Amino acid sequence: MSFTLGGLFLNESLTVARLHADGEAWEQTVVRALDQGATALPKIASNRRALREISNRLECLTDQERHFLLEEADRLDRQALLWLGVCRAYRFVSEFAVEVIRERYLSYQFELPPESFDILFDMKAEWHENLNGISASTRTRLRQVLFRIMRESGIISDDRRIQTAILSPQLKALIADNKPGELAYFPGIPLMERNH
Repeated sequence: MSFTLGGLFLNESLTVARLHADGEAWEQTVVRALDQGATALPKIASNRRALREISNRLECLTDQERHFLLEEADRLDRQALLWLGVCRAYRFVSEFAVEVIRERYLSYQFELPPESFDILFDMKAEWHENLNGISASTRTRLRQVLFRIMRESGIISDDRRIQTAILSPQLKALIADNKPGELAYFPGIPLMERNH
């Protein structure tokens, strides 16, 4: 639950993904990205945190997905891949995507009120003591950042309405070949069988 900074970081993620060398430790990529000014936040500590956050998400993508992100994806697919990285990096976000967003979408409840975050958070806190230790201000910040990420990735509109995800056939197949169940992170995308 460390996504308390920034949003989707689309442009910065592309820069960091380009800087990453195959086989290199992501921490080395972060150091190089910091040296090259890959983010434009006013404080060095904020830049370091943002770059760690970006690398954490990118590291959750497969080599094929990162290649697709840089070489083949259009803007919508890039947004979708970064949303996928966020969902993989944070279990709470993936559960929110499936248990709240997908369920609301399937039941034609397209409005996504901020309280939906709080309801799931409270429910999960009953089972995960580490969530109980999160302060009210951090929880508010997590909700704000998650809603920003969802807006920037096209999952919700500016007025917090759940939108049908638009993924290219290539990206759908890439996700389905790896983990078909992860298509559930994208509203309106039917689940597919693995193509093996």
